[in-house]
Amino acid sequence: MSGHGAPTLSTDAAGLRVAVVAASWHEQVMNGLIDGARRGLADAGVRDDDVTLVRVPGTFELTAACARLAPHFDVLVALGVVIRGGTPHFDYVCSAATDGLTQIGVTTGKAIGFGVLTCDTDAQALDRAGLEGSSEDKGHEAATAAVVTEMTLRSLQLPAATL
Repeated sequence: MSGHGAPTLSTDAAGLRVAVVAASWHEQVMNGLIDGARRGLADAGVRDDDVTLVRVPGTFELTAACARLAPHFDVLVALGVVIRGGTPHFDYVCSAATDGLTQIGVTTGKAIGFGVLTCDTDAQALDRAGLEGSSEDKGHEAATAAVVTEMTLRSLQLPAATL
């Protein structure tokens, strides 16, 4: 199981401005991921007023939205789900989202929580969505990882990246 052995992370991230960017496909899964991200942010001390939710059509569109939002937020959390089908579309979307979000993080220096589920079946996605009965809560994990990364980098007192 992917979440097995995950660390318990805690931090006080009060005052961080966070954009949660979420795809719209697979509404039940996405609602679970968004709720999980909100719980993770609240657990880290981020006030609900400091969280902006931005919805985009699909996982492919996460990168354009995150690129536009990055200069205006301290942390980004990208949430999406891609279910494998019978065509190479799955591979293209997963690769584009992963590569694009990585590039945005590297070029901006922003912590980006990667909450993109890449599953073979709907059942796998539901099991990772943080819903009642799910074995994992990937929205929570993505939000927590992004916040802890940002707070760790701040504690090192490094200058922020500039474009």
